Amino acid sequence: MSEKTLTFKEMCTRFDVTPRTLRYYEYIELLSPRREGRSRFYGPRDVARMKLILRGRKFGFALEEIRQWLELYDQDPENRVQMEAWVNLADAQLEELNNRKAQIEEAIEELQALRDQVAKGI
Repeated sequence: MSEKTLTFKEMCTRFDVTPRTLRYYEYIELLSPRREGRSRFYGPRDVARMKLILRGRKFGFALEEIRQWLELYDQDPENRVQMEAWVNLADAQLEELNNRKAQIEEAIEELQALRDQVAKGI
């Protein structure tokens, strides 16, 4: 077994994901481990893809958006089309996150004002 290869359990541990999550990523073909019988082995490509998947999830991207980006990357990692697609996805997601941030800040201000008002009456 190569030092760069991870077992199913090692992959779950390394990325702090549940077995169900890892199996799902395989099911929707975001990951494609090498199989030997019932065992799965993840190489450097799968490890790199998992890092990108989790980063994309952290940033709020849908799995389908992540898949599209990974597919473009697989075609040619230095492809200008891939880079442009990523910039467009990032721009849209940044706008969405900034909108959510504004909504959260507004809710915090309203809740704080209501809390302060009620606290004065105690």
